[in-house]
Amino acid sequence: MAALSVWFWNERFWLPHNVTWADLADPAPGVEYPKAGHLLSALPLAVGIFAVRILFERFIASPCAFLLHIHAASVHWRATPNPVLEKVFTSITKCPDSRRLDGLSKQLDWDVRKIQRWFRHRRNQDKPSILTKFCESMWRLIFYLFMFTYGICFLWKCPWMWDTHHCWYNYPYQVLTPGLYHYYVTELGFYWSLMFSQFTDIKRKDFPIMFIHHLATVSLISFSYANNMLRVGSLVMCVHDASDFLLEAAKLTNYAKYQRLCDFLFVLFAVVFFITRLVLYPLWILNTTLFESWEMIGPYPSWWLFNSLLLVLQVLHVIWSYLIAGIAYKALVRGKVGVMPKSSILVHQTSESYFSWSDSLGIFWKTPSGLSCILMRSSSRLATVTDWLSAAEMVVLLEGSPISTEEL
Repeated sequence: MAALSVWFWNERFWLPHNVTWADLADPAPGVEYPKAGHLLSALPLAVGIFAVRILFERFIASPCAFLLHIHAASVHWRATPNPVLEKVFTSITKCPDSRRLDGLSKQLDWDVRKIQRWFRHRRNQDKPSILTKFCESMWRLIFYLFMFTYGICFLWKCPWMWDTHHCWYNYPYQVLTPGLYHYYVTELGFYWSLMFSQFTDIKRKDFPIMFIHHLATVSLISFSYANNMLRVGSLVMCVHDASDFLLEAAKLTNYAKYQRLCDFLFVLFAVVFFITRLVLYPLWILNTTLFESWEMIGPYPSWWLFNSLLLVLQVLHVIWSYLIAGIAYKALVRGKVGVMPKSSILVHQTSESYFSWSDSLGIFWKTPSGLSCILMRSSSRLATVTDWLSAAEMVVLLEGSPISTEEL
């Protein structure tokens, strides 16, 4: 174990040339340098943050959701208990292909459409409620906003905020201040808690990307602390916190059905994201870590690793920017569709509690109990919602307002 520790903490890898761990071991009285052992305090802090999150969601976020009339909606259609289909769903696939559907149809003597409905209903049972999503987003909003506010207030008084050359003056003999320590350990504890909870939180399409992001973030925070790159590391954390709380705020307003406010916050988030991740991050952060540090302290092995991790983050930024741009484009297209003239979209108001809506695809009827039937022009067949509609994919536009099928 001792040999492994010596190999891992090799001075020639971690420190610039002509610097040893002994040089950092005995600072002057009243002076403290970062030590890797300090990071261990982030693990119990992560557990504490997770516990605070549970209490916050239970006693603060949930009451706020109820005030906004957001409740834990019950599943309208539950899948009929079936051991064979349940085994396929849990151990093989949640979306069987046509070949497997045909096999199950023969095995159970069920119609293929009936099996498709069973899997759709079973998937809907596992979907988190709007209340769950609201509570999760509200927690992240509060924490991201708190950390961004703390970071700005702390860095505003720091010289490296205004001149990044200060990140490398007298490196690695840079003093650890209490404010910088608390900023680092709290951020690390939060991202450790996200690593733990990601497997129990709502599963999203970007789960692999988010896992890589959290792993890279934890590695970067730990790495930069161990070799005293805290100054530039604090800038990286602040840049990343600048847009995250806006995204969570947009989600909250979406769950509360404040569509105009949601659209505004999403546009604001997109603008801040593009500026911070595609402009400030490469031109401000990567510029100082790649070029200014090269001139002032020169490259060494851990320098290459540090910058490689920063470049991984930049690749993720580009991927996310592409996804955000796609969402923004769809929103713009949706908006154009929503303001089409009455000749293209016809809304027939027959009573206060009943309407029908039609376009080139077909005619839809909605009653107080939900969507009752759909008439497709292409097939001239009357089908019930359970025969045709996919609640995760279909969006109906009514007088310019998007109505997701979760509402129907």
